[in-house]
Amino acid sequence: MSIERPAVPSLDGGLFRVRMDLSYDGAPFYGWAVQDDLPTVQGILEAALAVLVRRPVRLTVAGRTDSGVHARGQVVHFDLTGPEWEGLSRGAALTPEEALIRRMRGILNKDLTMPLRKAKAAKRAIHAMEGAITVHSAELAPEGFDARFSALWRRYSYRIADREASRDPLTRSVTLWHDFALDEHRMNAAADAVLGMKDFLSFCKPRTGATTVRELQEFSFLRRPDGVIEAHLQADAFCHNMVRSLVGGAMLVGAGDRRPEWLGERLLARIRDSKSLLAPPHPLILEEVRYPALAYMRERAESTRARRAVPGF
Repeated sequence: MSIERPAVPSLDGGLFRVRMDLSYDGAPFYGWAVQDDLPTVQGILEAALAVLVRRPVRLTVAGRTDSGVHARGQVVHFDLTGPEWEGLSRGAALTPEEALIRRMRGILNKDLTMPLRKAKAAKRAIHAMEGAITVHSAELAPEGFDARFSALWRRYSYRIADREASRDPLTRSVTLWHDFALDEHRMNAAADAVLGMKDFLSFCKPRTGATTVRELQEFSFLRRPDGVIEAHLQADAFCHNMVRSLVGGAMLVGAGDRRPEWLGERLLARIRDSKSLLAPPHPLILEEVRYPALAYMRERAESTRARRAVPGF
């Protein structure tokens, strides 16, 4: 089975592409991507799928998340053979979709740490990971669907409590407690300067051969009625560390340590150095991934894949 260009759904004996929507608490995981002997979201999900279909299954994800980062609207796809798809029901009065959701939830709630039994981190991880991943939906994907390349945009949120009165202990696991007040108006002025199709090298940890050009469609800060500042960022895609680096830079502006123009100047400089601030990961949530109409799934995937393959785009 090809991972780079996987099959599309086919009812004539070919591979079936399955879309699965899920959420997870990133706190107990070492990020999305598989790592040897460490609990990761991909590793746990692939282990669960292997129990169901009795072979290794490779997932493709809409957006990789770093260690400690959460997801409310993550999307993945994987490919099954016709017999594997139909066999998910195992004689029960369930559709394959219903059976997949029910059985994945059962494995994730009971046997989540099965691949970690021999790992050093297993004992402290077992309790923390119970209920940390939930599958919301599963269905056969439309022709040409690719969880990563078909996406139109991803949207993240980030919460900051910069006032004593807004520090809620019940939400501390998804909120940054900042030591002093921030000016959200200055932060919004800084954010406006980096909107649009730009090269975000200054705010990314680039991967070899990959472009750092992205279209940042939204970057804003809103002070909620409870006093918490909530950031929203939306882009066609995000580079590694891009969201945390942009939020961190805006926080320096909001604290008065940098001028509002500084974020735009950093963008144009195209450098990464110690002047950058990487915001902590635990308040960051992948909220939503949006896809085009069904008829444009393949076209979107092919155009995105071709564009990302061109260095310096």
